[in-house]
Amino acid sequence: MKILDKKMLAAGPGGRIVRLDVSSPEIAGKAKAGQFVVLMVKKEGERIPLTVVDADAQKGVVTLIVQEAGLTTALLGRARVGDDLYALVGPLGHPTPIKKYGRVIVVGGGVGIAEIYPVAKALTGAGNEVVAVLGARTKDLLILEDEMKRVCAACHVMTDDGSYGKKGFTTDMLKELLGQARCGLVYAVGPLPMMKKVALVTKDLDVPARVSLNAIMVDGTGMCGCCRVSVAGETRFSCVDGPEFDAHAVDWDELIKRNAIYSEKEKHICRLHNL
Repeated sequence: MKILDKKMLAAGPGGRIVRLDVSSPEIAGKAKAGQFVVLMVKKEGERIPLTVVDADAQKGVVTLIVQEAGLTTALLGRARVGDDLYALVGPLGHPTPIKKYGRVIVVGGGVGIAEIYPVAKALTGAGNEVVAVLGARTKDLLILEDEMKRVCAACHVMTDDGSYGKKGFTTDMLKELLGQARCGLVYAVGPLPMMKKVALVTKDLDVPARVSLNAIMVDGTGMCGCCRVSVAGETRFSCVDGPEFDAHAVDWDELIKRNAIYSEKEKHICRLHNL
């Protein structure tokens, strides 16, 4: 589980976004779009879940993208090419249902673009017309634009400040695209408020929508219970029942409140370690 390559994709107030290629033949040979791995940087550290962004079965390499948002992700961001990871387990989670939907719109916000990429690639491979909407706060924080263009029929970029693409939010472009032609599925990954808005927009138009809740996981194995989410009135766990769910069935208000519980403690830990 050696780090074979490392590249910084973006850097900003929210932390750097880093791409890592890791040697793992077993995972690379089995991983499917939508699945994730659980990683430990060192023995004394915690486990964190990361989406499998890409997998090369021939080379035995999996690609991971991480945003330095907390202690463990900061340590991972500091790792160097040639370093060994303590543990890497996967692939975990239910893969994305890949079938012929017709026209599909994939929406990625921030580091969520890393999660929609393998899904867009697989959906295009299944014969769908995939249109991407990518969102970032500013041009310097946009990732994987070229990669998305290669696997999608069209790619639209939105930035909050208008520094690149169009000024506005991903849901602004989503509304415009949904008004142009029939859509068989909308698939979205990004900040919770963005995914909630996608759910509301698509529900109003009666368009099926799926979201990945990978980002709310902590342990990633069903043991900690931190990724509880109410779906259609029943409690589900993002790591073992997901990470993908029907966007219209998620209780977004409850989820957003729960997700904020540990944010201040995480910031305090990072300050203690000067990260």
